[in-house]
Amino acid sequence: MSFDRDLFLPVSREDMARRGWDSYDILIITGDAYVDHPSFGPTIIGRVLEAEGYRVAVLAQPDWRTPESFTALGRPKLAVMISAGNLDSMVAHYTAARKRRHDDAYSPGRKAGLRPDHATVVYSNRVREVFGDIPIIIGGLEASLRRFAHYDYWEDKVRRSILFDAQADILTYGMGEKASVEIVSRLASGTPVEEITDVRGTCVSIRDPGVCAYPKVEVPSFEQVSSSKEDYARANMIEYNEHDPFVGKAILQRHGRDLLLVNPPAMPLTTQEMDRVAELPYVREPHPMYDDMGGVPAIEEVRFSVAHNRGCFGACNFCSLAFHQGRIISSRSHESVLREVEALTKHPGFKGYIHDVGGPTANFRRPACKKQMKAGLCRGRACLAPEPCPNLDADHTDYLMLLRKIRAVPGVKKVFIRSGIRFDYMLKDQSGEFFAELVKYHVSGQLKVAPEHCVDGVLDYMGKPHIAVYEKFRQKYERLNQKYGKEQYLVPYLMSSHPGCTLDDAIHLAEWLNKSGRQPEQVQDFYPTPGTLSTCMYYTGIDPRTMQPVYVPKDPHEKAMQRALMQWKRPEKRPLVREALHRAHREDLIGYGKGCLLRPNKPAKAGEQAAGQYAPAKGKPGAGRAASKGKPTSGQARGAEKPRQRPAKKAGWAVAKPKKNARPRKKR
Repeated sequence: MSFDRDLFLPVSREDMARRGWDSYDILIITGDAYVDHPSFGPTIIGRVLEAEGYRVAVLAQPDWRTPESFTALGRPKLAVMISAGNLDSMVAHYTAARKRRHDDAYSPGRKAGLRPDHATVVYSNRVREVFGDIPIIIGGLEASLRRFAHYDYWEDKVRRSILFDAQADILTYGMGEKASVEIVSRLASGTPVEEITDVRGTCVSIRDPGVCAYPKVEVPSFEQVSSSKEDYARANMIEYNEHDPFVGKAILQRHGRDLLLVNPPAMPLTTQEMDRVAELPYVREPHPMYDDMGGVPAIEEVRFSVAHNRGCFGACNFCSLAFHQGRIISSRSHESVLREVEALTKHPGFKGYIHDVGGPTANFRRPACKKQMKAGLCRGRACLAPEPCPNLDADHTDYLMLLRKIRAVPGVKKVFIRSGIRFDYMLKDQSGEFFAELVKYHVSGQLKVAPEHCVDGVLDYMGKPHIAVYEKFRQKYERLNQKYGKEQYLVPYLMSSHPGCTLDDAIHLAEWLNKSGRQPEQVQDFYPTPGTLSTCMYYTGIDPRTMQPVYVPKDPHEKAMQRALMQWKRPEKRPLVREALHRAHREDLIGYGKGCLLRPNKPAKAGEQAAGQYAPAKGKPGAGRAASKGKPTSGQARGAEKPRQRPAKKAGWAVAKPKKNARPRKKR
């Protein structure tokens, strides 16, 4: 279906002419296709500035190889604002194995290659080339996560702050509405861009540290973190701790003769401010210029979804959210969400299903505790892992009431929750009402949760709750499904090769999965994205929280074995699984018993040991596993459990889909 292009922000001189514009104020350049939806950061900033009275135009996915493509709309009066899009451009282009992706959901027709690598830097340099000294403001996820000197996984080196490589004047990090409005307002009043140095949620280059308007702390320089992994780890931990809008300090980091000044984070939006941003006149569709190109697939996941919150205090160490949106929760009012849902029911394509009422973590509607809004975040402690804080406010009443109201909206048949939920947070809710109604009304066949691993030592490095918590959640989920006559499954996200995970740990995970009687469909390798604590561990081999060494699986072959172990039933994975078991001296898992992962290459002969009784390697069970080459274990005792029999299949795990042309199994 096509929508009137005049409902969108202008993307051409013709669009501006129809509006009677002979000039405009702000040019927004994005590495994504232009989708006018509140899930797309550049669109939000464009609509927010438009609401402030500025003329805003959008240049989506310009051809970076030709300078002329950047001048197609003419020179803006005030500034150019640049974002790589909703993802870091390198994540958008490459897998965790550094292989080029063949498609791009944020581009028309899924076509890959419509944005460059390191898009923010490339776009900004082109703008500087064609427009000279025009103010350039960079923002979005890519700029936000790369605001400090940072390890780049794809180049395997430490890069400077993206502010310097982009030759930009200002970098906005986090959710940039407040910073963007203040910057543009000052530019419009005639303030030179080089004098705008004190806006919260921004980074600038300075020479004199006295320019800083806030209490400050200095971290090791770019030169130091490039040459010393200890300095890199120390800097990363300070950067993480100071990302606090209430008590965080400004941070200085030297880059040669220049000083990177990172001002404290912007204050979280109030409920009223969240409502205002969410209810700007978004079309909620891709621009019609993409209609003949196959549309923009990324819209499909969010078209009939509602984001009710921002921020996440889950603080998973491998997740960039804590370093971008922050750990303080902001949420919209019920009235605002209901107005959006009512509008969705009038959409021509709406069929009665709200696909998601979520956000970074769906079941977060309030700060973790009241203290955070006055004294800021606790240092050296996490709200949930490894155990929930005693001060945690885990009341789901507000979220539950919101969902009930949405279910009652005329035209709404079903309301699903597809964003991830924190199961440990749910278990702390004493009433249990939300858990019950989640199972009864809000699961679309499968519920996404993220235990990530089963070895507690690995989970500690991840910043996740211990596996006993997940098991308690799974059991309760199964009981509630039985109680309400539902056949719904869990889709557990699992991760291989995270820092701290040895081959021994990966085998332990395979055993745990084998015991469950199911095999997960959703698995992934650890992906070192800029700025996270886990990426710091990957690069330095140091846990920045303790400054103690941590084992890091970097060898591609070992990583392939760890991943294969999570999918050991697949025929193409068996050679890698067999190699892993031999390398770890776990031949006890090669046999005919129910606790075994593989069958022997040759069938057992008469007189040999009974099925499932294959003798393990000499010594204690598991002795020398993964440590045969001097690799450390995660610290959790292993080999204590005897091979277990696989239980009867039961609810709680997603069933693997049958492959095409697969032979039917014989009934026993």
